Amino acid sequence: MVARLIDEDPEGAYGYSKVALRLASRVAAVREAAGFAAYANQKYSEALAEFRAARRMTGSVDLWPVMADCERGLGRPEKALDMAGAPEVHKLDKAGQVEMRLVAAGARRDMGQLDAAIVTLQSPELASNSVQPWTARLRYAYADALLAAGREREAREWFAKAVEADRDGSTDASDRLAELDGVEFVDALSEDVEDGADAAGESADAAPEDGDKN
Repeated sequence: MVARLIDEDPEGAYGYSKVALRLASRVAAVREAAGFAAYANQKYSEALAEFRAARRMTGSVDLWPVMADCERGLGRPEKALDMAGAPEVHKLDKAGQVEMRLVAAGARRDMGQLDAAIVTLQSPELASNSVQPWTARLRYAYADALLAAGREREAREWFAKAVEADRDGSTDASDRLAELDGVEFVDALSEDVEDGADAAGESADAAPEDGDKN
């Protein structure tokens, strides 16, 4: 239930995670799920505690990037950067290393180091033409960092590349690209409703009063 609800109803997922903790707090998967539920609700201190517990139980480093991001959420970007340079990072798979790079770049931005954030994201994975599960988010983060640094032309190029890689709509790269191009989206349904209301109002205005019917 936590996995089913976490994207659309994070509060509901968090509620289920608390029940699971009461029933099976010594199960690593339960602690990990509770961590992600707390993380989705921006309860970073609680999430970090659960992730640490899960890591102690399993010995796995897979949660290292999200643990570092919790440090960011707690206002400790320096700690997140320390974790990005720790030996544990070398034990991560490729997806985990890319995630760690994203967290480190975010920490740089938290500290106002925009140029350093851009450099952090520059990597073989960013330059690659192959599309991997992390490609859209990596390109998006790079485009966003470029835009924050005032490099709008380059940002537009990378938002476009993010759109190409975003096959499941995991980012709003298409909206950001349209915004840079000055495209405004109009809700056609809302316009139809307004037009209908206007037409009804005009009809009412044009209708004769009771005294004029005869």
